[in-house]
Amino acid sequence: MKVTFLGAAHEVTGSCHFIETKSEKILFDCGMFQGGQFNEEKNHEDFGFDPASLDAVVVSHAHLDHTGRIPKLVRDGFRGPIYGTDGTLELAALIWKDAYHIMKYNNKKTGDPVLYTEEDVQRAMLQCHAQPYRKPFSIGSATVVLKDAGHIFGSSFIELTADGKTIGFSGDMGNEHVPILQDSEKLSPVDLLICESTYGDRLHENEKMRKDILLDLVKEGVARGGTIMMPAFSLERTQEILYMLDEMAEEDKTLPRFPIFLDSPLAIDALPTYTKYTEYYDVDAKEKHMAGNDFFKFKQLTITRTVEESKTINTAPTPKMIIAGSGMMNGGRIMHHAMRYLSDPKSTLIIVGYQAQGTLGRKLYEGATHVRIFHEDIAVHCTIKAIGALSAHGDQQKMLDWIGSAGVAPKKICFVHGEESAATVLAQKAQEQYGVKTVVPAFGESVEVE
Repeated sequence: MKVTFLGAAHEVTGSCHFIETKSEKILFDCGMFQGGQFNEEKNHEDFGFDPASLDAVVVSHAHLDHTGRIPKLVRDGFRGPIYGTDGTLELAALIWKDAYHIMKYNNKKTGDPVLYTEEDVQRAMLQCHAQPYRKPFSIGSATVVLKDAGHIFGSSFIELTADGKTIGFSGDMGNEHVPILQDSEKLSPVDLLICESTYGDRLHENEKMRKDILLDLVKEGVARGGTIMMPAFSLERTQEILYMLDEMAEEDKTLPRFPIFLDSPLAIDALPTYTKYTEYYDVDAKEKHMAGNDFFKFKQLTITRTVEESKTINTAPTPKMIIAGSGMMNGGRIMHHAMRYLSDPKSTLIIVGYQAQGTLGRKLYEGATHVRIFHEDIAVHCTIKAIGALSAHGDQQKMLDWIGSAGVAPKKICFVHGEESAATVLAQKAQEQYGVKTVVPAFGESVEVE
């Protein structure tokens, strides 16, 4: 077998890994590149293989940087099955529709090209075939198993066996003890592991501090008297934050009384999926659900689904909090709130997820004093805070522990989905700890399964 890395190589977005067995051609993920014009332009390039020749696509989870180019793959001739869990495929369909509408809006506003059509989205949805966790299924002579990665709702890591060899693909591996989700499952013995390295060079805050840190930052923001902006990924990060805010408001009674707005159509549209597949819940979430607790709703939360509802936030009195997409501040409604409130010294921006190079979120995280939004210069005077403990990705220690969870180290590990520095640090750590051969592949590089 051979793996060719056609995305998320020396970077965090564009996950796309081309697997060739003796008789099959299989793609792991097909995500969008995000962060700056150069990356966005890569989405329109050829894939590096003939989409019509693919036997199947297996997706690890629904996030845009893992599934966002699948409708383009279909547009370019792919007609095979798309495999993932029920939760992943339902959420991916929402992602595709949302991405199309954003591209259509941007095309009218700035002339940016549209990557695919509504018809391509519909065709991709018809090619989806859901698979449960831990039940093997076949793609030709290859056998595939999906296991719970604990990253977002329905997320998987993938194990593929063919030609007497086994490849593991982490997808995105979840953080430790996150709300709602079960913990990541153990890896099986594999010959080659394709492993994410988003936070390969750092450790997160202790998960026990997660809610306390969030509460403290919210209280600080309320005390300033301005607007608390929270750019949050619409899938999982938003739901986890709502879960914790619900606990603070309804159970702990520690949350100050002030208006909170959920201003993310995609996150709102995803809520029915989160209440449908309760088998994905951890013990605490299941107990709350069985007791009738809708932990995505609480008294001081207002859901603003339409544009008209969203505009009412502007006239709401401060202090107030806005949870809006997108998580890297490279589109979505958070951009409009940022234009309005970044210059307000009373306001606060709380960053809760990874910010790719070139995104507005990354620039603000790194201390930019002026940014451009919709061709306007905006001075930054608000307070900027970040919480690593709220990341959906495992840190360095989590990844090292998971790599060894099979009891037998992989024969070779390829570190992807991380900036080159983070991937290299994690590769060195894994090599030292397990004595395993490690590679940090470049875009277009191929690796044989030994």
